[in-house]
Amino acid sequence: MSQTVEVPLWLALLVLALAAWALLDRLLVPGVRFVLRQRANRLLDRLETQFQIRIEPFKLTKREVLVDRLRFDPQVLAAADAAAKAEGAPREVVAARVATYVEEIVPAFSAYAYFRVGYALARGLARALYRVRLGTADAAALAAIPKESTFVFVMNHRSNMDYVLVAYVAAEKTALSYAVGEWARVWPLETLFRSMGAYFVRRDSETPSTGRSSSGTWRWRWTAA
Repeated sequence: MSQTVEVPLWLALLVLALAAWALLDRLLVPGVRFVLRQRANRLLDRLETQFQIRIEPFKLTKREVLVDRLRFDPQVLAAADAAAKAEGAPREVVAARVATYVEEIVPAFSAYAYFRVGYALARGLARALYRVRLGTADAAALAAIPKESTFVFVMNHRSNMDYVLVAYVAAEKTALSYAVGEWARVWPLETLFRSMGAYFVRRDSETPSTGRSSSGTWRWRWTAA
């Protein structure tokens, strides 16, 4: 005994789409991630041996781990408690606000995206628009700075091309992290900038800062007129 079961076309297409998605998620996506990870590792080895560029370990840490570290950092928790007391707000409300800020700030650095895609675009665009020349470079002074120090580049920011030019000039020495405003928090710019190591800041934020980093070493500030 047999019966015919009729299925609406939209339901059949939905089932096929879900099956295709499951196939991609279980078979193809892990394979693509493995290939990309292998290429990124080879690129990191080349950067360190051929160009003496060392990528800080925290940049290679998974973003989810960095998000958790920042959310539950003792200084962040203390600041959240102080804000809750000052505002008379529940601790959970302030914690939710902190989680939102952390998601905005933490980048998702990709060495392959930075040095393969980003550098190629920056070089092509910079050379197409400008005649780029490096005026002076004090190699001895730069070499004398402790390796654990943090460089802070302060640009006059005459245009958004500042980021492109500085990234292009410094790409053979290091990978820069940028502070980016709210204007770039739109798709696909947000994903692109995060992969380049950018972190988002709000222009109206007024957070107290000190001259020392969390590790206790002094931060170096280099100002270009």
